[in-house]
Amino acid sequence: MIGFIGLGNMGFPMAHRLAGAGRELIVYDTRDDVVERATRFGASGASSVREVADRAQIVLASLPSLPASAAVADEVAESATATLFIDLSTVGSELAQRNHDTLAARGIAALDAPVSGGVSGAQQGGLAIMVSGPPAAFDTAKPLLDELGRPFFVGEKPGAAQTMKLVNNLMAAATLAATAEVIVMGVKAGLDPQVMLDVLNAGSGGTHASRDKFPKAVLPRTFDYGFATGLMVKDVRLYLDEAAALGLPRPLADAVAGMWESTLREQGPESDFTSIVKVLENAAGVTVGAVRRSC
Repeated sequence: MIGFIGLGNMGFPMAHRLAGAGRELIVYDTRDDVVERATRFGASGASSVREVADRAQIVLASLPSLPASAAVADEVAESATATLFIDLSTVGSELAQRNHDTLAARGIAALDAPVSGGVSGAQQGGLAIMVSGPPAAFDTAKPLLDELGRPFFVGEKPGAAQTMKLVNNLMAAATLAATAEVIVMGVKAGLDPQVMLDVLNAGSGGTHASRDKFPKAVLPRTFDYGFATGLMVKDVRLYLDEAAALGLPRPLADAVAGMWESTLREQGPESDFTSIVKVLENAAGVTVGAVRRSC
């Protein structure tokens, strides 16, 4: 029996894939409606984290915050059944180490395994999964993780995968912010945003934001890529904290963080993170959208 805790934008499709691969799955989320939806694809629903941990030997979690991750790890640690906890959340290396120590004291192995690839990656089994912890635990988990995407073993040190994920997300945060800024500048100057994206993607300025996020969620004005501004700000703040703990300068990260903090204030934590362009649009007095062309 495999347990899965946290059925949000990322967790639900990951759990769905595991069930679709024939895994016997028990799931829990604080929202009863998503647990009920999960039973439609064959999962068993649980009424608490503890019930999942008491019925499953391997427990995976995909959670939105550090307090949630800590609380779930504490509950799993009290279980007499669970032998392995895999945290797919982004929580930073300090909390990953704390969770590892809490679980190890009860004889439960822990892997931090944050993921990258967005909702589409979760749906299609195309996630990049960064993993750190005991090698034997990774060997046990790898068949499961292979069903979700491509696992990369970063190292044995608890929290190492979290550091790698924060590096990845700072790059993603920076490229989305930079793409938004230059596209708004071009539109203000009279350029067609679609032509701008075509040129960027054919040249050296192309990014994941210009190839994927802008065409899918900004130009059509849907702003539904599937990752919340509040979560991006959380990840950027964690990067700043870890860089500071290492005594490193962070001039670019500070500038990127300023843009994301502005987006959080103006668009709210639940807004899609592609809404960062709206902050720049408001300042410039323009709107970035697909241009209608006459025949």
